[in-house]
Amino acid sequence: MTEDLQTGIIRISDDVVATIAGLAALETPGIAAMSGGISEGLAKRLSGKNVQKGVTVEVGQLEAAIDLRVIVQYGIPIQEVCRQLQLSVREAVENMTGLNVVEVNVKVDGVLFREDVVDESPAVTARLK
Repeated sequence: MTEDLQTGIIRISDDVVATIAGLAALETPGIAAMSGGISEGLAKRLSGKNVQKGVTVEVGQLEAAIDLRVIVQYGIPIQEVCRQLQLSVREAVENMTGLNVVEVNVKVDGVLFREDVVDESPAVTARLK
């Protein structure tokens, strides 16, 4: 986002929007973890850049489009979880950045059973209990 004001220009980087979206996604009930996928792992190795896991964003002057790759918890209706995820991410990004989120695309890469361990982070462990 770039905004021309009398006092200067405000720019919000893609990484900031990706971080906001990723945190909002992990706080959504039913989302067990984010999924990086093969292409993201390759991008990290080639560019050396810390890519936000499971989140891809395109930020324009006034709008943003967000793609999420997630792993959902077993036993929860996937359609409902994904709708709530879209709403949560849209609200968080719009409230914090002022950008208009034109789309939030969700790809479910997997289902997490209680016995499975995708990530040992406290956020995932707390959701599984």
